[in-house]
Amino acid sequence: MDTFVVLAVLFGALLHAGWNALVKSSGDKELDIALVHFLGAIASLPLLMLFGMPPREAWPFIGASLFVHIAYYLTLNGAYQHGDLGATYPIMRGTAPLLVALGSSTVLGESLSLAAWAGVLAVTTGVLMVGLSRPAEALHHRRAMLFALANAAVIASYTFIDGRGVRASAAAGGTAFSYVVLLFVLDGFPYPALVVWRRSAAGRAKIMAYARQRWLLATIGGLASLGSYGIALWAMTRAPVAAVSAMRETSVLFATALSVLVLKEHFGLQRLLGAVVIVAGVVALRLS
Repeated sequence: MDTFVVLAVLFGALLHAGWNALVKSSGDKELDIALVHFLGAIASLPLLMLFGMPPREAWPFIGASLFVHIAYYLTLNGAYQHGDLGATYPIMRGTAPLLVALGSSTVLGESLSLAAWAGVLAVTTGVLMVGLSRPAEALHHRRAMLFALANAAVIASYTFIDGRGVRASAAAGGTAFSYVVLLFVLDGFPYPALVVWRRSAAGRAKIMAYARQRWLLATIGGLASLGSYGIALWAMTRAPVAAVSAMRETSVLFATALSVLVLKEHFGLQRLLGAVVIVAGVVALRLS
């Protein structure tokens, strides 16, 4: 993988970790995620004028991706309802790249080199080591784990769809950024609508007050999410989808670093070893 592509994907992972850190610092994570999506979509509207609409060849993939994202939100809600964020998030993000790698040959016609496979396995293992500081506790919440694994399968599904879609867009003269901007604009409404629908009348009355307090941070988070995924999709036009998917999950390492530096969380030996394994995986992907 080209060095510039590697650095770009790592920067995208940092952006992803940044907006997740904003959500983690909130008192209402579900509502914050909804605000990030909604305000990110609104902030993305002017970018449609800058990048333009993607070619028609990309529209079926965008439609399919939007449909799959509904399943993503449902399984995400299920995982967070039945388990802790710290236990379910690493399962969702850590196992998805492995699923992408396993399906790449069939779905995308891509074969990974031995070094790339080593990199994917190392990043997956490292993410689980860094994120699951208490694995026994995580396994105790069986229903949450089932939702988390289902969510990982959904992540792999929309990765395949968007990987093919952005390549179809590029082949027809479009760009990765026109594809992802339209995707973000359209995707910014289903999840917030679901959150509002799930709230009681009293809960809905508090949404506007909460939004007034968090709108600026949520907008920044939405733009960071857009930039992160835009970089990832751009990279998928220049490198194997499985390799990009795995490297993007280094966001868990960045998120842990932010937690240690800003929130003063304990790092520990397991997280240190996991970080070393992730770095080894990134090196293997760079050499693949």
